[in-house]
Amino acid sequence: MNQFYIGIDIGTTATKAMVFTKEGKVVDYQCISYEMHHPKPDWSIQKPFVVLKAVVDCIENLTYKITPQFISFSAAMQSLIAIDTNGKPLTDVILWADNRASEIAQNLRESDLGKQFYEKTGIPIHTFCPMTKILWLKENEPEIFAKTYKFISLKEYIWHHFTGEYVIDSSLASGTGMLNIECLCWNEQILNHLGISRDKLSTVVSPTHTAKSLTKNHTLILGGGDGALANLGTGAMKKGRMSLTIGTSGAVRLPIEKPFIDAKMRTQCYHLVDSQYLTLGAVNNGAIILQWLKESILHTNESFDELILQAQNAPAGSNGLIFVPYLLGERAPIWDASVKGTLLGITINHTKAHLIRATLEGILFGLWSITEILLPIQKEREQIIIMASGGFTKNDVWLQIAADIFQMKVAVSQKVEGSAWGAVLIGFMALNLQTNHHDIEEKIFYPNKDNQRIYQENFRKFSKVYEALKDL
Repeated sequence: MNQFYIGIDIGTTATKAMVFTKEGKVVDYQCISYEMHHPKPDWSIQKPFVVLKAVVDCIENLTYKITPQFISFSAAMQSLIAIDTNGKPLTDVILWADNRASEIAQNLRESDLGKQFYEKTGIPIHTFCPMTKILWLKENEPEIFAKTYKFISLKEYIWHHFTGEYVIDSSLASGTGMLNIECLCWNEQILNHLGISRDKLSTVVSPTHTAKSLTKNHTLILGGGDGALANLGTGAMKKGRMSLTIGTSGAVRLPIEKPFIDAKMRTQCYHLVDSQYLTLGAVNNGAIILQWLKESILHTNESFDELILQAQNAPAGSNGLIFVPYLLGERAPIWDASVKGTLLGITINHTKAHLIRATLEGILFGLWSITEILLPIQKEREQIIIMASGGFTKNDVWLQIAADIFQMKVAVSQKVEGSAWGAVLIGFMALNLQTNHHDIEEKIFYPNKDNQRIYQENFRKFSKVYEALKDL
């Protein structure tokens, strides 16, 4: 008799649910999209009921066919909802991309107190951080702040719907800017600064935390944050691997065995499970920039694949056209929510193809600037294999550009949706089950050495743009 396991990935723009076998084979799939709203400048929100319905519908659409052994959850990090004593949202979901707290974050980041907070949490002070969103509510929405029973993430809201529990896994909690990364407990100094007690937050538990659904009697596994689970699901938690993920946003993650704190506050540190940690840098400006180009600039009905294919009509380096795609502010490595995008070196000879290619290259340049921090020694880079995950892995053109810019081998795991499979692997740990899965590199892209010099020169210019223009 076949046994099945469901991994749910609650993303920024869609919830994806997959039914896996013990071998890791996907036998069924659901995806329900929803909108990110921008009702005011710098605001990025979602409607919690809409996302909850998407999760419920995904599960119901899959479980009427099969009875899973368990359902395990992955979720986008750094969201915040204020709820009342009945569990009713007092706010919309304030997303990682929401920049309303930028001034608060910048002032705190530049202070000695902000540096102390970073040293405790491994999370740079930035508006993406739920800690700064709570400060914003305290200063700008005092009535809501006073009424709030708990400050929770979107995943906690959904988990509470199914189980009645208010818990948060240590993986997701390590991205809040409030968790001590050493003891994996809420930091009292930070809570005192926020003016809240620890009972205003959920109880921190292991990603292997298990509960029964209140309605369908499903076994539920809490799981973790999408970034850490993407590493686990794609095999990138192994030594000699680094994860490169591009979805709506993007990230570079390197597995480590103990917390790492960067002296210049450029990187983040997340917990996964047990003694597994990640040092990483995440960017706001991933494939959402390509969506902006398609919808707001090109006004085209062409698919993303059709657009990316046209990038092949422009040479590596886009004939000197450099796009610094900071349209949503930026996280790593500059941590400046007010920064704007820049198109550098454009001439009358540049075409649509150049613009598309420069967009793909610019997104990757942002991620390469993080990699230089995580892997400062050239010899280290030569020994690392990049494990690619996220939506961009479906396009060979973009993957080859990544290999050329990073000058590293890029491998695509058989598990393109690595976060969902990572959630299932956590479920296996929780229930002490064995998997028959073996990591298989479905595609491998080797760097083109002929393009190395071109990309080094373009990146040299890219890396100077922020410092040159930030005062303007």
